[in-house]
Amino acid sequence: RMITFNKDDGFTEAVVRGYRSGILSQSDYSNLGQCDGLEDMRMHLAVTDYGNFLQNEPSPLQTMTISEKCTEKLVEEFNYIRCNASAELAKFLDYITYGYMIDNVILLLTGTLHERDTRELLEKCHPLGKFQSLATLAITTNPKDAYKLVLVDTPLAAYAQKSFNDSQDFTELNIEVIRNTLYKAYLEEFYAYTQTLGGITAEVMGEILAFEADRRAINITINSLDTELTKEERSELYCNFGMLYPEGIQKLERAENQDSVRAAIESYGAYRQLFSDAQYGADKSLEDCFFEYEVKLNKLSFDQQFQYGVFYSYMKLKEQEIRNIVWIAECISQDQKGRISQYIPIF
Repeated sequence: RMITFNKDDGFTEAVVRGYRSGILSQSDYSNLGQCDGLEDMRMHLAVTDYGNFLQNEPSPLQTMTISEKCTEKLVEEFNYIRCNASAELAKFLDYITYGYMIDNVILLLTGTLHERDTRELLEKCHPLGKFQSLATLAITTNPKDAYKLVLVDTPLAAYAQKSFNDSQDFTELNIEVIRNTLYKAYLEEFYAYTQTLGGITAEVMGEILAFEADRRAINITINSLDTELTKEERSELYCNFGMLYPEGIQKLERAENQDSVRAAIESYGAYRQLFSDAQYGADKSLEDCFFEYEVKLNKLSFDQQFQYGVFYSYMKLKEQEIRNIVWIAECISQDQKGRISQYIPIF
């Protein structure tokens, strides 16, 4: 396996491990947390692997600019790996972009529903999830039109077939259902694909995607409580794999309040601990606990060699790093320094 992997993917794995060594350390975060303003942040980030990526940005620096430039740098790194990838790795990397495509589709549909400017929405879309006819979504008013005019010619077509045959106008609820239906189909296909790769990739990605499926199942259940969504409709949004599948999922399907959600995951040690941390931890939400657990899984991915999980994990760790940088920048610009430490540490 080592010989064949290195022949096709040794270079790209070495590159992504090099990128990973540039992820901000605890001392970098300490330095950023001591900044008096965003101009100080610009200087501190310049001595990290981010380099002078903000040098051409005019003063005063905005948090949004920092976020955009950090994402731009990550996209450049991803595209470099994609350009040097073997055919099999390229397919794996394409799967990573489909998640961003789904997010962009939902952003456009939700923004258009609230009569937001299309140009402004397109600027907020993630670069890795953009496709040619994305802007056309802004003129669609129902799922059937969105599928027929836009999604049918994209990689999301297979995921959208079932959820985009409705002629009723978009509402906040059915857009949320569409988001979760697309993600369910996407995660199930991605999981099945990683298992066909076999070996350590199947093991590492199996664990990471199982957590993602479980997190979505828990969030869907909690967010659908006290809404118009019926238990039958909710049950169709859960993935058919994960640690919670099938017994835990069956319990979540019947859940009627927060306590019954907690009871459903009680026999799953890792998730029970996350709920406990969220309940008793100061200033820590369940979402924060999920992010912390996700970081832990993605860090462990790098302990294994000759597998594709590191490419997925690097993207997820960098996304968390960007959220951390933006959080610190927001705290500084809004003079909320007491809350700076509420980011999710990585290394």
